[in-house]
Amino acid sequence: MKTNKFIQSTLLLVIGGMITRFLGFVIRIIYTRMMGVDGVGLYTLVFPTYSLLITIASLALPIAISKLVAEERYRTKTIFLSSSFIMIFVNGITIFLVVLFAPYIANVLLKKPEAYYLLICMALTLPFISISSILKGYFYGKQKMMPQIASNVAEQVARLVMIVFLMPSLIKISIKAAVAGLILLNVIAELAQSIVLLISLPKGVKIKKSEIRPNMKLAKNVLGVSIPSVSSRLIGNIGFFFEPIILTNLLLYSGYASTYIVSEYGAYNAYAVALLTMPSFFIQAISTSLLPEISKFQALRNKEMIRRRFIQAMRICIIFGLFFSTVFYFYGEVLLKIIYNTTAGSSYLKILAPFFVLFYLEGPLISTLQAVGLAHKSMQVTLSGVLIKLVVLSILSLCKIGVYSLVIAEIVNILYVVLANFLAVKRRVLNS
Repeated sequence: MKTNKFIQSTLLLVIGGMITRFLGFVIRIIYTRMMGVDGVGLYTLVFPTYSLLITIASLALPIAISKLVAEERYRTKTIFLSSSFIMIFVNGITIFLVVLFAPYIANVLLKKPEAYYLLICMALTLPFISISSILKGYFYGKQKMMPQIASNVAEQVARLVMIVFLMPSLIKISIKAAVAGLILLNVIAELAQSIVLLISLPKGVKIKKSEIRPNMKLAKNVLGVSIPSVSSRLIGNIGFFFEPIILTNLLLYSGYASTYIVSEYGAYNAYAVALLTMPSFFIQAISTSLLPEISKFQALRNKEMIRRRFIQAMRICIIFGLFFSTVFYFYGEVLLKIIYNTTAGSSYLKILAPFFVLFYLEGPLISTLQAVGLAHKSMQVTLSGVLIKLVVLSILSLCKIGVYSLVIAEIVNILYVVLANFLAVKRRVLNS
């Protein structure tokens, strides 16, 4: 039954991921064609900042909640309430800092004054993203995947409807208005997702006034899981945040035009990397199912089942990775033309495709480390990987090879992170 539960959860998430990813691709096709190269370039330039803010605001609470719910050491209601207090505090500080530093980020770091308004729009969406994150963590921990699938579909449908009906009007105003609208649509999308998740919660649960207070012991346990996990993601997103800043400034210094940098960076991220990460819903499904499953066996000290689940997950990811990397290597240009109506970024895609076989292994490796209490090790690996990537990017950006400096830096990062995480898992799981 346990094996069936793990496989069933994974298959449900894969199917749900396919549906939501298909809707996501439809959405991406629509807005990239509507906004054109300039709009996509601007959105791509500010997206690393947005990704960083989302990571800070969500604080990896889904991972922490999922692990604690699966271990069944605390009442679910207590976990939920304590996590909510943490979320309110973190969001308040994050929004304040965004408003305070938005002019500096836009004018000095990104060198795009119009990005100021986009940063303010990003800050407004953060509480809504955090609410849905907490709800997701509960269902992950209970290994109830249908509410998660339904909520993801509702989110994408809401986003699709809003883009189809609102985006044409916003584009008539300006490209900046269109990008701002694309960001603010997340409020409606996350509300739709949260409503579905709330409806799916167990009925008849009552919360007394005396219970509406943080449990300090539980809060420490939540933070004990979330902080190392979010630190790992935060480090990755900080690297992602500095990526366009370093690339833009050093390529400008090397004599490249600003228009070239924006368009090529947009082609790299919005087309090449977007296509390569398309299969990530498979990996996310496996990683999401793996975390509570291994957490459960870790609490039971069942090392044999931990090894078995890890090996199963890695085999599946390798098969998927080899299949998709082969398809992207040989048919990447055709897929770019069909999906985005462009071949921009095809040269970057061909170079990266073989190495993304390893990239697809990152998810189960990190989930395993988090489940066995080694989230701090994953954080250390991520920090080292980001530093290596930024150093390589900085050096190569001065070698006048354009955005290929970023491509090579990404490959170096993938090789290092996957190998280091695998060695950590091998020592703790496979050799124990």
